[in-house]
Amino acid sequence: MAGDRDRFSTATRLKTLGEQAAARVYRARGRRNRLTGRAAMLALVVCSLVIALAYPMRQYISQRAEIADQRRQAQQARDDEKRLREEKARLQDPAYIERLARERLHYVRPGETGFSVAGDAQDDDRISDHSAAANRPWYRNLWDGVDTADASARH
Repeated sequence: MAGDRDRFSTATRLKTLGEQAAARVYRARGRRNRLTGRAAMLALVVCSLVIALAYPMRQYISQRAEIADQRRQAQQARDDEKRLREEKARLQDPAYIERLARERLHYVRPGETGFSVAGDAQDDDRISDHSAAANRPWYRNLWDGVDTADASARH
């Protein structure tokens, strides 16, 4: 009888252990589902944050680029202002003005004799072009100048 009781209690113990193992597996399966649900919720929250922050980040980057461009333009304007102030100061100098008048306009001082040297055929062409341009409307001359500048820029 003692053997039957041991066998019965072993069978009972095995049955109990099997039920406990099954219960653990069931609980683990339930936890895994619960963990998967939590992970899905976490993934949803993270995706929502990424989507919510994407537009402001794009705006931030765009505005930083615009600020850099504005700073570059401001520096260029300061450089231009400096150059123009220097030019203005030079134009206040009577000696500089006289030199420009002599070089560009072929002015001479009273008592000096000015000479003009006849140039080559290209100079004659420019003179005839100038007299022809004087008889045309101003806007034709303007567009011809633009076309000439464009043609010289291409070559």
